[in-house]
Amino acid sequence: MNRPDTGDYTPFYGKYITLVDDERVLDTLEKLKTSTYEFFISLTDEQANHAYAEGKWTIKEVAGHLIDAERTFAYRILAFSRGQKELPGFDENTYVELANFNSRTLQDLAAEFKAVREANLYMLRALTEQQLAATGIANGSLIAVNTIIYIMAGHELHHLNILKERYLK
Repeated sequence: MNRPDTGDYTPFYGKYITLVDDERVLDTLEKLKTSTYEFFISLTDEQANHAYAEGKWTIKEVAGHLIDAERTFAYRILAFSRGQKELPGFDENTYVELANFNSRTLQDLAAEFKAVREANLYMLRALTEQQLAATGIANGSLIAVNTIIYIMAGHELHHLNILKERYLK
């Protein structure tokens, strides 16, 4: 699977894709499945309920957002690889607001994240070169399946960096 060229995605996604190193992206996703799970279960309840500023998500909400985004990226990959041409965007703030992630334990959210990633890896490993090259419109922008896979990994790395830099000083 080839790294997307900068012309293959809107500039917004560049911040995610540049975080993914040159190893195989599926290997990155596999490693993150475990390391992200272990990171979340290592945190205390006090940390899990912490937001670094007024109006920012708690760590539980960030974990929930990663689950929602993982499912959204996977659905886009599934739909575009199967011939669908356009999907709507999603409002991550509304999703988090309506999900009630703070009522759950971080351990439960971590386990769900790991399970969703594991299921998605089965789908990703089975994609053909033709399916990886398939494109569709998501959030009003043309994007290839291959690019979404890199965004999936980079989005997770982006949020993990924020958690470590702003939440756990």
